[in-house]
Amino acid sequence: MGRAVRPNPESLVHVTTADLSASEARRLALAAQGFDRPRPRGPVDMRHLRRVIHQLGLLQIDYVNVLVPAQYQVPFSRLGPYDRARLDDLVYRRREFTEHWAHEASIVPMTAWPLLRYRRLAHRVRPHGFEHFLRRDPSYARRVVREIRARGPLTAAALPSPPGADRRLPGAWVGTVPRAVCEAHFGRGTLAIADRRPDFTRVYDLSERVVPVEIRCRRVPTAEAHRALLRLAARAHGVATAGDLADYYRMPLGMVRPRLRELVTSGELREVRVEGWPEPAFLDPSARCPRQVAAAALLSPFDPVIWHRPRTARLFGFEYRIEIFVPAQKRRWGYYVLPFLLGDRLVARVDLKADRPGHRLLVRAAYREPDTDAAVVADALAGELRVMAGWLGLDTVRVERRGSFARDLAAAVRT
Repeated sequence: MGRAVRPNPESLVHVTTADLSASEARRLALAAQGFDRPRPRGPVDMRHLRRVIHQLGLLQIDYVNVLVPAQYQVPFSRLGPYDRARLDDLVYRRREFTEHWAHEASIVPMTAWPLLRYRRLAHRVRPHGFEHFLRRDPSYARRVVREIRARGPLTAAALPSPPGADRRLPGAWVGTVPRAVCEAHFGRGTLAIADRRPDFTRVYDLSERVVPVEIRCRRVPTAEAHRALLRLAARAHGVATAGDLADYYRMPLGMVRPRLRELVTSGELREVRVEGWPEPAFLDPSARCPRQVAAAALLSPFDPVIWHRPRTARLFGFEYRIEIFVPAQKRRWGYYVLPFLLGDRLVARVDLKADRPGHRLLVRAAYREPDTDAAVVADALAGELRVMAGWLGLDTVRVERRGSFARDLAAAVRT
């Protein structure tokens, strides 16, 4: 089948046939994620940050702080250095965005609140088994809400302990009973996140005091909400399988498939075939396919480009896993490993750590992908490491000896 393309002033091609090459799918996906444009030449302002979040639909929150929390790095990968306080202002002061369970815990546009009602209704209390405490002592859960209503926004640490029970929850990531109760209320939508302390601690408030009433009270029919989320997911993917789209907002496939059929029937999505993909894909008709992608960016392990590992393997031929919870002696690549995107390929991976006391960005290990040019990759990666170090307030980049690419990268960093 021939492929018709039509140039436009932005040097893009518009896909007009049903079959896509693997290269086109990759470029569509990266353009949908904002890598089809250069980083701003001047200072990054709130308009840039706002645009990124709306384009992606969400920022996954992860506070592993060995480098920088994930929600800050994802915009950096697309925009370059920016003042992280501006992102906090958009979310917690201006309240154009809010925290919500979406992919995982995420920052989403405030307008997504009505669409995510299915997540609030189906929220599973964490840690596992804590629902037994809530059923056994519902009065304490009600007391937490009363305390916040009367006293205003509070951290879990400012709440009283449950009478006659231990405050601590040994072995649980939430740490304490008050925090677990707050998290349950947050997941169900009774509480919302009003702020974050400098140590990243959540500040809880009644959702009615955080989410504007016209948004909080808006009721969207379930099927319509699911179609809206799938349209957002499709826009953020460019082209994707049903599984890719379902994973974006963690929607069960059984919930997704009938809505996808409706979106194809209405012309809001197109079903296409992608070279090498074993199942049909869905194309956002407004997606753009640039002739080339000129990106150079380190990707957070929680970046939407790579967070769904089957899609990462399908798009880039790149096998990736995060090894934070793997015992050190069993790790293949390292503790906090970031893939390096150069052009439209993932060409390397580096295990990074911000050594704040030593004012250094440490490359604990470095590996290059096969069939890539060592000199080109080393030069581009060294440049991006320097930019990241400056953004994090670190003075130098130091490459340690581990990894087959460490020597080349260290030489590039020195020059």
